Amino acid sequence: MAPLKIAVAKGRIADTARELLTEGGIGFPDVLPDERKLIITSSSGTHQLLLVKPADVPTYVEQGAADLGIAGKDTILEECKDVYEVLDLGIGGCRMVVAGFPDSTPDAVQTLKVATKYPNIAGSYFVQEGIRAEISKLHGSIELAPLAGLADVIVDIVETGATLRENGLVVLREIAQVSARVIVNKASFATRTDDVRQCLQLLEKGVGKQHEATDGLAAD
Repeated sequence: MAPLKIAVAKGRIADTARELLTEGGIGFPDVLPDERKLIITSSSGTHQLLLVKPADVPTYVEQGAADLGIAGKDTILEECKDVYEVLDLGIGGCRMVVAGFPDSTPDAVQTLKVATKYPNIAGSYFVQEGIRAEISKLHGSIELAPLAGLADVIVDIVETGATLRENGLVVLREIAQVSARVIVNKASFATRTDDVRQCLQLLEKGVGKQHEATDGLAAD
């Protein structure tokens, strides 16, 4: 049978996926830091990791090039693909928020100028809230937009909020909790149900072992 294919972003997410699957019992060959391979096959040949751009993970899964994928909740919401979201790995936790100056509370009276890397998420949120929004997509330094007068508020992910505070900005509203999630291709879930569920169990087992190790270190 063909190996189960899992789309992951190269780097931290790929490393985490390998670690979790290895903890769960599926070993992978050692990969050097400068490894250029885009497909990593498990030692048993039963699983493959496809290394793709973070934003492409949902597309690979929706189109069936991958059976499963691991992506941040922010990517899943922004890409709006027709996949099943089946498991929260609880890794890389942060928040998707509306942020701005303390006196820039969004309301339904005026058209709000919004800067963000996530135009779909921002657009859906403000429509849901009944707030007119003019959205500008940026690719970096989102916090600069209110300082430069480009936007009234920003929509971005926040972990500690340190960058916001350093620039005089505050969280005004929370849109969603963000962490790494597992998504599944709908056809794969129907035709390879046992394989998919076994993979999910391995990932859950890996997460459990990592938590146990962390708790053990904390206790020491």
